[in-house]
Amino acid sequence: MFNRIHHIAIICTNYEVSKDFYVNKLGFEVLAEVYRAERKSYKLDLAVNGVYQLELFSFENPVARPSRPEAAGLRHLAFEVDHVEETSLMLNEKGILTEPIRVDEFTGKKFTFFTDPDGLPLEIYQK
Repeated sequence: MFNRIHHIAIICTNYEVSKDFYVNKLGFEVLAEVYRAERKSYKLDLAVNGVYQLELFSFENPVARPSRPEAAGLRHLAFEVDHVEETSLMLNEKGILTEPIRVDEFTGKKFTFFTDPDGLPLEIYQK
């Protein structure tokens, strides 16, 4: 019935800051960007490694929502990487702080977390 996840939508509080974060710091490719005047809202379609993955939205005065990993609802977004250490170092060099690298006790794979400009938990997970 379901083929795959088509996209993940993120609502940000500062569009320009979040756009810079996802495009210039994380390196996601811009597929399309539109401004919807009637909603005073931007919509930015981003590809992760050539695959359509994220929609970044801006709205006037979005409602705050708990984003800690243990809050009810979406826990975090995880991105597969070839090397957690290298990716973590690259993020740190761009001013993005990462947590200490851990090892998944069940898979033996390395992973760590960081946050986007609005505090959304993001994970990098070893391939």
